Amino acid sequence: MSKPIELTTITIEQHEPPHRMAYIKGFEEPFNYGVHGGVKEFYGVSPETEYPSTLDHIVASAGG
Repeated sequence: MSKPIELTTITIEQHEPPHRMAYIKGFEEPFNYGVHGGVKEFYGVSPETEYPSTLDHIVASAGG
């Protein structure tokens, strides 16, 4: 079996739901995750600040 080429170390901090911050090793600034648009409507929440959802990042990674 070959050796892994990359290991990812991530720490998630839960703030006021649905806001989460992801600290990814190798990056100085954390990434904010939350909900917006149709996702917030689906979950029936009205966050004070809207952030991209994890689904947004999955779609963006598949496109590029």
